[in-house]
Amino acid sequence: MEKAWRVEFRNVGSSYFPQSRVECHYSISSQHTWASHDWVGLFKVGWLSVKDYHTFVWALAPEGYQEGTDVNCCVNFQASYLPKSSSQQYQFVYVDGKGEVCSASSQFTFSAPKPLEDLVTLEEGAHGEEGGTDMLLVVPRAELLQSRLQECLRERAELLHARESAERMKEREREKYRRAREAWDRGCEELERNIADLKEELRESRDRVEEMERRQEEVEASGEALAQEKSSILTMKAASEQRIRELEDDIKALALKALERETELERMKERAKKQAVQRREEEKERKVLQLKLEQSEGELRSLSAEFQGLRSSLAQRDTHALQLRDTITTLTYRLSTAQRKEAESEAALAEMRGLRERLGASERCAEGLKGELCALVAQRDQGQTELHQARLQAAQLTLQLADASLALREARAHWAQERQSLQCSTEVQLGETCRELQELKASLRVAQKEKEQLLLEQQDLMEYMGQVEQRREALADAKWSAAVFASTSLHDSPLSDSEDENPEALQPSRQPCRQPPPSSRPLAHYSLCDPQAQPDSLLPSTPPSSPRDMSRSLSRGGVVISQPAPLLLPRQSGGDTLTHSSESEEENNTDQCGGHSSGEEAALLLPETTDTVLSDLANTSQW
Repeated sequence: MEKAWRVEFRNVGSSYFPQSRVECHYSISSQHTWASHDWVGLFKVGWLSVKDYHTFVWALAPEGYQEGTDVNCCVNFQASYLPKSSSQQYQFVYVDGKGEVCSASSQFTFSAPKPLEDLVTLEEGAHGEEGGTDMLLVVPRAELLQSRLQECLRERAELLHARESAERMKEREREKYRRAREAWDRGCEELERNIADLKEELRESRDRVEEMERRQEEVEASGEALAQEKSSILTMKAASEQRIRELEDDIKALALKALERETELERMKERAKKQAVQRREEEKERKVLQLKLEQSEGELRSLSAEFQGLRSSLAQRDTHALQLRDTITTLTYRLSTAQRKEAESEAALAEMRGLRERLGASERCAEGLKGELCALVAQRDQGQTELHQARLQAAQLTLQLADASLALREARAHWAQERQSLQCSTEVQLGETCRELQELKASLRVAQKEKEQLLLEQQDLMEYMGQVEQRREALADAKWSAAVFASTSLHDSPLSDSEDENPEALQPSRQPCRQPPPSSRPLAHYSLCDPQAQPDSLLPSTPPSSPRDMSRSLSRGGVVISQPAPLLLPRQSGGDTLTHSSESEEENNTDQCGGHSSGEEAALLLPETTDTVLSDLANTSQW
């Protein structure tokens, strides 16, 4: 099964002429994501890597290309880059920006035209003569085919352009139709919602009318029911009065029973007091027994100690232990008896609490009967007031029914007016929407023009920045050369007579200078031409000098850099440059001790200077 390529080559011939350009047609599928780094290469058959191409061209996408759509493309291989005619077979290969092969064409060769096919005879009639003779033209077949191919490609490009313009026009019309349809649908939906709301309001008003009628019927029925209920209430009143008399008799009997219960309760209280006194006595006896028990336990512990100390008195201790055990059993028996008595006293207290609860329940029952009597009287009064209110509500409902019918007629008329106004407003809004759409399109075009103007201004600004950077570099070079020239001008001056007669005077006297300790290492002079300089004296952060400065230093000999100011301040004005030049001249006129100290300062300041220069160079844009 062949591999499904994301790019397909079309109309690939079996052979091409190397003297004319070759057109490569291919189609990009929706599965391929086009990038600006995609390219089409001409490879020999049997290639192993994408680097084995003979020539290549960038795969450009046509105008209006959208990602995820199928599109037809074409690239041209110029004749100057094509291989010579031979039997070697070639093929087109499409490679994306990641270096992956997306498609490969069929094989073809480059061969010269055959002698018999080199020329073609054409017949053309003479123009301007009615009965003229025909004229024969002999042209190369390749030229004829090339001209026809160009005409076909031109016609094809025109047709494709016309098709794309028609598709764009169709898409715009479709978008306009879709927007108009959406606006119309929105208007219709809004009208339908309004109609549904009005219908819902009408239905609710009808429901309210029906509810009012039903309430009126219920009020009438409730009036009849209230009349019946009144009669039943009167009968219930008589029965309630009889029940009240019976309840009063029951209350009197319950009061007598309550007095009896109170007397019995007093007797129970006295009995409980006696039991409490007896309980306290038993508690005291229990405490005494507890003390005796503790004393016996102490004696038991002493006996166990004696048993550990004296093994000879084992029999006597055992007998004494048995006696103590008997005493403990008697004490435990007395303790259990006291606990039983305590339980009996608690039962008596529980019985007393139950009698109290019964008395409270009887009192609550009497109060409940009194409350029921008051509720019956209040219910009778409430029934009379509700009957009067029902009559008033019936009259109000009749008035509300008349008002509701009048409001319903007014709502229908208002609904018709609102429907007509909504139709007019929707038409006006549709026109305003179209006008706003036109204004948005115009504003979009203005924004695009402003964006293009900003891009042009940005390009001009970048060019101006490049010019400023070039001028700054030229100014820095000029300051550097001026500083070097000022520092080396004293070396070129003629020597005095005393110096010619005594050349040893030029040597610095090192006696006034302080000698460094033997353990410390002296700082060496930084010289560009000192062959005896140590390797570690040349710092790795030292920037290389320009070719002109190097040639000048070689021509004048070793130059000691004692002023790093030109390196640190490449943007200083001319006044600063003159100041540094004068300072360098004064330092060159000092003795060797001053030169040695300046050399040490230069060696200490040189890393900072070179680091600053390198950071400036790194921050400077490469124009």
